[in-house]
Amino acid sequence: MAETLGSLCDKLTIIKLKQYHNENNAVRALSLSEQETDLIQEMQRYILSAIDGKIPQRELVFASNKIHNQPIDELPLTTIGNNFARLAEINTKLWHEQEKVYNPSDVNNPKEVFGKPARLNLERNQAIESIDLQFREMIWR
Repeated sequence: MAETLGSLCDKLTIIKLKQYHNENNAVRALSLSEQETDLIQEMQRYILSAIDGKIPQRELVFASNKIHNQPIDELPLTTIGNNFARLAEINTKLWHEQEKVYNPSDVNNPKEVFGKPARLNLERNQAIESIDLQFREMIWR
């Protein structure tokens, strides 16, 4: 998959979650810190390249085209910051729901164990796409 601002934001939220859940593992903490620095620099290069017109308009958005049998509310195209915050919130919920998948015996309703992560992942893709669409609007007015 080609990188977009939304996908880079998604990666950053996941790195931050891994840092938060790191249990005093110094080697892992250093690796995550380096990944965070590299990713922030990559985001900066991406944004500057887009502003300079070096990224074609069609490549600023990578539509997820996910299909789900239950409707998911459309995320508003408010601001990139709002959509980034929503993405971080969704990834945090997804992290904790995914933990349940590893221990399904701890949950009363097994259907819920697998259903919630799938739904949250769809919302995650919507948030990523919303960031991309808002960024494209900013660049290509």
